[in-house]
Amino acid sequence: MDTLKPQLNIHSSSEKTALIAACGAGVMWGTGALVVNILVGQYGFTPENVSFWRFVIGAVVLIGIFGRGIMWTRLRPLLLTVILAGTAMAGYVLLWFLGIKHMGPAVPTLIALCLPPVIVTIIGIARGQEVADLQLLLVLSGAILGTVLIINRHGAATADVDSHNTLLGVVFSIGSALLYAGFSMISGKISIALGAGQATACLTVIAAIVMGLTSLLKPLTWPTEFPPQAWFLYLGLVTAALALLAFNWGAARLKPTALTIATLLEPLTAVVLSALILGQYFGLLQWIGSSFLLLSIWGLNRRALEKGKS
Repeated sequence: MDTLKPQLNIHSSSEKTALIAACGAGVMWGTGALVVNILVGQYGFTPENVSFWRFVIGAVVLIGIFGRGIMWTRLRPLLLTVILAGTAMAGYVLLWFLGIKHMGPAVPTLIALCLPPVIVTIIGIARGQEVADLQLLLVLSGAILGTVLIINRHGAATADVDSHNTLLGVVFSIGSALLYAGFSMISGKISIALGAGQATACLTVIAAIVMGLTSLLKPLTWPTEFPPQAWFLYLGLVTAALALLAFNWGAARLKPTALTIATLLEPLTAVVLSALILGQYFGLLQWIGSSFLLLSIWGLNRRALEKGKS
């Protein structure tokens, strides 16, 4: 029995590191939300334009680093899966941005980030991959409640939006949540088969190609001014290349439920930065929500460690 202890410790340590990586991806994406808000609100770039260049820059960096390690013999059997996953990755980002365009940021972000853990957990329970014990339900409920309290800063988030735009925004946001949940469920398998770096490079290339197709409807232009250029580079290098690499590395070592809950740190990061940079400070409910979210992620980590020891 004692010979099993080192293996269990290694397994638990790997899961803990993977959870930290997934949380890191959520934090980096949270900073990206603020940058996107600047590019769209202050400089007038479209969501399609921002998404395209974000993925292009990320793809160039990732291919430059991991491109030589991509083995066609491993990629070929997974090619269709990689194409579908890369398309889903591009789609959930674009649909989220479109939801924000039609009804503001609060409700679309709430839907797009809170539904995936619920969707993934329900599918996991149906498949027998997750046990619907009280601890899991409490962690999931705490994460969702915390995110609701953080994001829903204005009670009348859609007060100035007509019913048509509200309906479109909800539809886009639900579509984003479904695609993100699906992506979370298959990205781990791709990362295990190809390696996190190679998988992320392939997925980002596919996402860039998919986003490039939007040029058939609207031109995709590179900014001519320095501040926007710097923001575009930040989105590509940090929120695409680095964050997606951390996400896929964690995806290879975590269950989809843990993965989607961990990345809920994205809205927390976005709200904190809004307070520090834009002067939009936390209210009491936002502080309570932050506590719920952080406690849920701590509970998730503790649950994973307990399972590793059992």
